[in-house]
Amino acid sequence: MAGMPVNIGWSEIALRLGLTVIVGLLIGYNRTEHGKAAGLRTTLLVCLAAAVAMIQVNLLLPTAGRAANSFIMNDLMRLPLGILTGVGFIGGGAILRRDNIVVGVTTAATLWYVTVIGLCLGGGQIALGIAATVLGLAALWLLQWFESRLRRERRATLSIEWEGAGLSEHAIRNRLEAAGLRIADTRLTLSASGARRELLFDILEFSLPNDSTVPPVCQTLAGEPGVIRLTWLRP
Repeated sequence: MAGMPVNIGWSEIALRLGLTVIVGLLIGYNRTEHGKAAGLRTTLLVCLAAAVAMIQVNLLLPTAGRAANSFIMNDLMRLPLGILTGVGFIGGGAILRRDNIVVGVTTAATLWYVTVIGLCLGGGQIALGIAATVLGLAALWLLQWFESRLRRERRATLSIEWEGAGLSEHAIRNRLEAAGLRIADTRLTLSASGARRELLFDILEFSLPNDSTVPPVCQTLAGEPGVIRLTWLRP
């Protein structure tokens, strides 16, 4: 509560709300730009809700506390704490799991973050709110640019179907591992006659996030005698 003025006028309220709108629009634009479900309107509304809650706390400050002969005490900080709890539920709904991929974590964190910024601006901590906004925008824009240039572990599926004695499962595994691909799981399927075999590999590789190239080892395997089909897929 330190730094929060006890009495505020409409000019101060307008300043806080105006800054909150600017912050909500800036961060919300980033979410909309990347096609996130919680975009411009959602981010702005969450930020404004937090700011309005803190402004309301500020307006109630002069009546806070209790008289010497009263059993009633206003715990005004329950209101912003309730806002943070509610945003936690919204953020939890933004996180989705699709197979082995979890999406929406950044959106959930952004909603929680703009809530804290809104609480700062609504409570009158303008400098802290602006500093938090600058740091948040740097994390969303600059760090995304940096992350896009970092190699990371990605999952892929390699399916290879062949017939004849030219290749073996052991030889294929050795080639993949020699190429720097880590095999997480393998499934072998045989045809009714046993002459045709299909291997399905779950692969872990280190590559750039937007890299869509097929590893050279796959092209080499596809050219081996007896190979009927080879498919490389990333989720």
